Amino acid sequence: MTIQNNHLHDLEAESIYIIREVIANAKNPALLFSGGKDSVVLLALAIKAFAITGRALKLPFKLLHVDTGHNYPEVIDFHDETVRKTGVELVVGSVEESIKNGTVVLRHPNDSRNAAQAVTLVETIEKQGFDALMGGARRDEEKARAKERIFSFRDEFGQWNPKNQRPELWDLYNTRLFQGENMRVFPISNWTELDVWQYIARENLSLPSIYYAHEREVVERNGLLVPVTHLTPKKDGETSQIRSVRFRTVGDISCTCPVASTAQNPHEIIAETATATLSERSATRMDDRVSESAMEERKKQGYF
Repeated sequence: MTIQNNHLHDLEAESIYIIREVIANAKNPALLFSGGKDSVVLLALAIKAFAITGRALKLPFKLLHVDTGHNYPEVIDFHDETVRKTGVELVVGSVEESIKNGTVVLRHPNDSRNAAQAVTLVETIEKQGFDALMGGARRDEEKARAKERIFSFRDEFGQWNPKNQRPELWDLYNTRLFQGENMRVFPISNWTELDVWQYIARENLSLPSIYYAHEREVVERNGLLVPVTHLTPKKDGETSQIRSVRFRTVGDISCTCPVASTAQNPHEIIAETATATLSERSATRMDDRVSESAMEERKKQGYF
């Protein structure tokens, strides 16, 4: 076994152990599945954790998708097809419904709904009674994520207090919940973007097509390649170009940008990722550039 495969084997084993710990201790768990690459890897790990040879697959949790309503169609199509194939029960929390109910208020109809997911997520947790949510966040994505525990406890309002976290020593996790609390669990927290792509290549996992190089109309703005869409139109004086691009991370159309790339398969992306100097979020997310503490502030409000 090569050094790379040894490393992936160790990461896979750790993640499967964490997933099984969640299921062993939670009463009503769910796995966040957006159709993005990290949630695809997380779902593949969960399937490995509970697959039994010769038996039909039955996963002991639900899938949860917090739908902003501003999704790239390629991702939603892939998401829906994957859910159909796995046969796992899907719960959808809709930001659009939160807007209609008045719990989310936007300054402008086309504003980014990314941060608004926090409200919808907390509402869905309360409605469904989820006590543990597994997600594909990783420590290398952003500094607020870097200091969060694998088992992250949220109060009755879904809020995260970075100064009030439980120690995690020798892979021992304290999963006790007090009234109103819930857990957010990150089984691939110790993975890097490179690890994710190496695992996708090794396991031959399918992804939405926009993760690979394709031609798209974009404008250069503040160091980002902003896609020209009905939510992100050209501004006065801007000139658009058709560029070969791919998405390193996928979120709300209004805040997620591609990067210039000609990589058309996982192995070519691995080569690009190995030489990247910016993290995927800092290179592609408009909302993370609002302030240095943007992510941490959203997490304190209930964001995953």
